[in-house]
Parts: sequence; C-alpha cells; structure tokens
Amino acid sequence: MKLTDKVIVVTGGAHGIGAAMLRRFAGEKPRALVIADRDLAAAEALARELGGAARALAVACDVAREQEIVSLVERAGKECGAIDLFVSNAGIATGGGVEAPDDEWRRIFDINVMAHVWAARALLPAMVARGSGYLVATASAAGLLSMVGSAPYSVTKHAAVALAEWIAI
Repeated sequence: MKLTDKVIVVTGGAHGIGAAMLRRFAGEKPRALVIADRDLAAAEALARELGGAARALAVACDVAREQEIVSLVERAGKECGAIDLFVSNAGIATGGGVEAPDDEWRRIFDINVMAHVWAARALLPAMVARGSGYLVATASAAGLLSMVGSAPYSVTKHAAVALAEWIAI
C-alpha cells in the first residue's frame, strides 16, 4: 500500500517501535499522522518533529480503556479524514508465571489483546463499507514463541496474533 495521502494512526506512537514507524511513515508523505500515546508531551514533541513531512496530530490515549480508543478513532476521523492504516502498537510487558497477580493479568490483557479488539470494533465497519483500510497489530516474537519468564506477556501476544489471523480470514 502506498502511504501517500493516507491517514495513519499509531498507538504507543511516542516512543520505541511506534515512534520509529511514524518516522518511517512520514517519509511517504501521508495526509496525516496521528500519534496516540499516554505520554501526551512526548507525542506532541514527535508531532512537532514530523510536522514538516505531514500533518501530525498528537492525541492522549490509554488503550486500556475502550472509550479512549473510540474517541481516538472519532477524533482522527473528524480532524484528518478516514483512517487508512491503524497500527495497534501500544503494549506492555510483565514478568512472572501463573502466580502473577490477577490485576497484572487483567491490565496486560486489556492493553495487549483487548485494545486490538476495541480498535477493530471501532474501525472495521467503516473500512468494510468503503472497501479499504488496514489494521496492523504489533505482537513481537513472543506472539509466535513463548517468552521464558513471562507467562502474561507470552499469552497475550499469542492472543494478539490469533486475533489478527482471525480478522484476516
């Protein structure tokens, strides 16, 4: 897919893999880049950096909350136009095995799995209706191979890969 004149949203976009993707996408001259992150100050700094290559919008978003993903999709659509590429990149890691506390399991599951589900719910109906659009889920190698020392991370990344495969089918 050519990214020229496309609207691209990346969650977890202010740092690491997300920021690297946005810097790369900026070189393709998209219509707009939407940098979604819990760290709004870092997202705004990256928006200023990328603003010469494309319209860059920083949005505060905690992907552990479905309504924040819905709001992100609505705001990006209203301010930038239909979303062509949504990269569900935000994620966390935690250590431990089955003994990890339930609240850690729930938090990592919400961020590493449910955020993908919520994004798909918010985006797929419009993408299907217009016959275009892409969802990308960052899952890491832990989505294919188990990560020793972190059952919650391995399990959630496997689930993210399974969801992406299910959506593709």
